[in-house]
Amino acid sequence: MIEQFTDVVPSFFGYLNQGPLTLTIFLHTIIVLPMFFIYFQEKKRLEKENRD
Repeated sequence: MIEQFTDVVPSFFGYLNQGPLTLTIFLHTIIVLPMFFIYFQEKKRLEKENRD
């Protein structure tokens, strides 16, 4: 999945450019997974407000 990475200036975006799978894993961990936590957190908060 991740091959040896050689570049003049090793950067974060260079690592993401290793292949489509690396970018997919990065986007899911940074963007999609927190959205699930936020969704359930807000859902719980709204249900609590509706009960009161």
